[in-house]
Amino acid sequence: MGGVAFLFAGQGAQHPGMCAELAAAEPAARAVFEIADAVRPGTSAQCFEGTQEELNSTANTQPCVFAADLACARALAAHGIVPAAVAGFSLGEVAALTFAGSYTDEEGFELVCRRAALMAEAADQNPGAMRAILKLDAATVEELAAQAGEAWPVNYNSPQQTVVAGAPAALETLDELVRAAKGRSMPVAVSGAFHSPYMAPAAEALAAYLTEGHAPAAPQLPVIANRTAEAYPAGSDEQDGAARAELLSSQVANPVQWVRTLEELEHRGIDTFIEVGPGKTLTGLVKRTLKGATALPCETPDQLADVLDALGIDSAN
Repeated sequence: MGGVAFLFAGQGAQHPGMCAELAAAEPAARAVFEIADAVRPGTSAQCFEGTQEELNSTANTQPCVFAADLACARALAAHGIVPAAVAGFSLGEVAALTFAGSYTDEEGFELVCRRAALMAEAADQNPGAMRAILKLDAATVEELAAQAGEAWPVNYNSPQQTVVAGAPAALETLDELVRAAKGRSMPVAVSGAFHSPYMAPAAEALAAYLTEGHAPAAPQLPVIANRTAEAYPAGSDEQDGAARAELLSSQVANPVQWVRTLEELEHRGIDTFIEVGPGKTLTGLVKRTLKGATALPCETPDQLADVLDALGIDSAN
């Protein structure tokens, strides 16, 4: 058996009641939500009881998904599961860095709250949306997006799924182009054109925040970056610290290279991928990208039990 990686879910995976059962059953998960509530009161209530509309607001989505991601990871760690590497999808990268020791739980939560506010502000300044394009390869989607106008491929999710962000009118044009090319275009449950040039103001403001004493410390295990599909620099010198801050801030206005990220993890000997956080989106992307890989979600007590069983770990421990 090869290594295990944790994959931290991103924006769009949120749903009402996320992680409620796990928090009730697992003390390590519950402790994360207690920290989240101390930093941002009401976070656990939004996760467990909030409506889909409430959770889809960026200012709520990112803190809530971050808390759910980290809670699931902490529950796994409490049962003795230590990943060989981690990666997070978009905002999940903040949770991955936090789990890897670059931030305390409180620091990571404060950061994701700031990130959410900055991205929501940028989205208000430059209204946009996102589409998941299915059944077409990335090169074709890139060509169609260029034809559509202000539309950019921003999430390279799997060989046959690429997400495009941009202006609403351009995305309507893209919908027609995709249909003509025999593909499928689906709206993404987010409130802005994330990872596109529309997020440049958020990236600049986040960079300033990180340089004011909030830069990520050296991670204690490999964290594969969205931008480069390579590990975050792990040195303690000033140059590596600046590189980590640049990767994290610029990420919000640049594409998520998820296919390359999964391929990098596979190259590192990972063959078991555990999705931590709400939903099963990343689990599906692994199965559509890497042949022979094992991918399991872990949001509920039953799913946690399935993961422990798959790894041969006694759930009583």
